[in-house]
Amino acid sequence: MRSQDSYRIAVLSAFALALHAAETMLPSPVPWIKPGFSNIIALVALYLFGFKTALYVTLIRVTAGSMLLGTFPGPAFVLSMAGGLASIASMALILSTIPKLFSPLGISVIGALFHNSAQLITAYAIFIHRIEPVIIAAPLLLLIGTATGLLNGVLCRYLISRIKHS
Repeated sequence: MRSQDSYRIAVLSAFALALHAAETMLPSPVPWIKPGFSNIIALVALYLFGFKTALYVTLIRVTAGSMLLGTFPGPAFVLSMAGGLASIASMALILSTIPKLFSPLGISVIGALFHNSAQLITAYAIFIHRIEPVIIAAPLLLLIGTATGLLNGVLCRYLISRIKHS
């Protein structure tokens, strides 16, 4: 890996970690639900620098963020990693196969839906082993995920345009 790539990944990861930490200070009406602002950085990385950079940023953010917040290697880390990997993979797949079909808003919503779906599947498969709580939580989680995906997509589109025009 070139030093420029390492530097880019480090800077983007630092931004993502800062947003990840800042989110923990926001009040939440529902426990464990956050807006996912750090995912904006991963999406910007995906658009501007490709899958590999976005994947590294996600892996670093989830791992370092969970270490800083004291959730490594617990359930929150596992769920965050599952969601982050599913999100990045789904967004990268869509962008590589049909790049002109969706704007950053659409790609962000797709990423949010895959993120939440992976978390629900992981929670069921590893931690809960009962489908009822997952079915009860799914509509609220997917609804909030769609809304935050839209918001993050708007912010991502704004950041990308600012970066490209600077």
